[in-house]
Amino acid sequence: MAGGADAGAGAGAEVPELVGVPLLGSLFDLKSDSLGTYLRAQHRHGDLVRVTAGPPGMRAELYCVFSPEGAQQVLASDSVNFRKDNAFYQEVRDSFGNGLLTSQDEDYLRQRRLVQPLFTRRRVDGYAGAVAAETASVIAAWEEALDGVVDVSDEMTHLALRAVARILFGTDVEATADVVARCFPVITDYVLRRGYSPANIPRHWPTPGNRRAAAAMDELYGVCDKIIAERRGGPGADATGQDATGQDGARQDGGGDDLLTLLAAARSSDDGEFDAAELRDQVLIFLLAGHETTATSLCFALHLLARHPEEQDRAREEISRVLGDRTPEAADLDRLPYLTRVLKEAMRLYPAAPVIGRKAVVDTTIGEHTVPAGADVIVAPWVTHRHPEHWPDPDRFDPERFTPEAEAARPRYAWFPFGGGPRACIGQHFSMLESVVVLAMILRAYEFEAVDTEIPVGAGITLRADGPVRCRVRRVAG
Repeated sequence: MAGGADAGAGAGAEVPELVGVPLLGSLFDLKSDSLGTYLRAQHRHGDLVRVTAGPPGMRAELYCVFSPEGAQQVLASDSVNFRKDNAFYQEVRDSFGNGLLTSQDEDYLRQRRLVQPLFTRRRVDGYAGAVAAETASVIAAWEEALDGVVDVSDEMTHLALRAVARILFGTDVEATADVVARCFPVITDYVLRRGYSPANIPRHWPTPGNRRAAAAMDELYGVCDKIIAERRGGPGADATGQDATGQDGARQDGGGDDLLTLLAAARSSDDGEFDAAELRDQVLIFLLAGHETTATSLCFALHLLARHPEEQDRAREEISRVLGDRTPEAADLDRLPYLTRVLKEAMRLYPAAPVIGRKAVVDTTIGEHTVPAGADVIVAPWVTHRHPEHWPDPDRFDPERFTPEAEAARPRYAWFPFGGGPRACIGQHFSMLESVVVLAMILRAYEFEAVDTEIPVGAGITLRADGPVRCRVRRVAG
């Protein structure tokens, strides 16, 4: 596929447009079902489609890129042409800070250099024990489930939040998890309303919505700032990512090995260290990206297995054969290939980041078309993961799509739940590790039967179920 900055600028075929209603375009379709709208756009018009929404003078225009090759251009090979300068990212930045998800240019590079040593595979593997401990608590609590029915959406959100809070804050998990659970929904809904609105009133105006969001941010910032103040100057890691024992891995004695302590100690001669405000920005982004995305993957993996008992039994057989009665550890990630394939297929059908936005800064040719400078651009894992050229019968749940041979036969960006290129998710290994540990423990303990078989979903900051995802759980015999 041809590409590159200014390649054929102003030339090429006209980008096809998804026809909406007069004056307002696809506004109502995007508001009611944005993911379905993007799928229709690809089915009708192909791999680069223009979608307009809103009245004249306030109209948004999106250039939607659906092919794996186009996604690779936007996120990787031509990534310098596409920036995080759109209105949505600005709202996330204003609410959750200028951390790794939202920062750009030298700010981003400096942050990434300081944080990267804390996300080596060996160090991340050290957090498997914390994940297992939180999972064991959930397994025990389900013994009291009313009529044996649990909402796996709520339960996995709770579990993933507790796990990431424990890893970030260590012994302060109790002080933070409840605050995050209470404040995050208020803030994320506020970001969504403003991020997709054609016009917003200033944040400082004392409207009820502004005041609710400000109160939630004050409470969330306050608890983070208090813990950060306690960590400054405490024991932790040097810039190499080694902890106080000199080992590249998390300590198990609780002596300053939580991620916040390591972030507070991260420094280098070139990049300095994080000040208190920068630390809070990183913490908020890790809380946001570290629990909502993994919770989505876990929720829908359990939902899909509950609807497909043969695949569930096969995964459980592998878990029993590999683990027996012992607690899973990081090394088991490679020993559970079928369970990993289940997870990857769940992430294909329900990618936690279903749509990724950018702003084009120069004219760029993608395929036969030119995306103009200044255009709002999206790539959509939700659509690309269902591209009929690469995924036969795309809505069917089939973990065998992720055998090594099948993966090697597909384009690199036919599956990209963690983004890609220089802005790929820094926590993708942790997310996979956490998800496999949780699924292995839960499936060994319980059998699942779907109560809710069709789950409506919506695109928030991350993918979310628009309703309960209930399963009937029964203790595995023996």
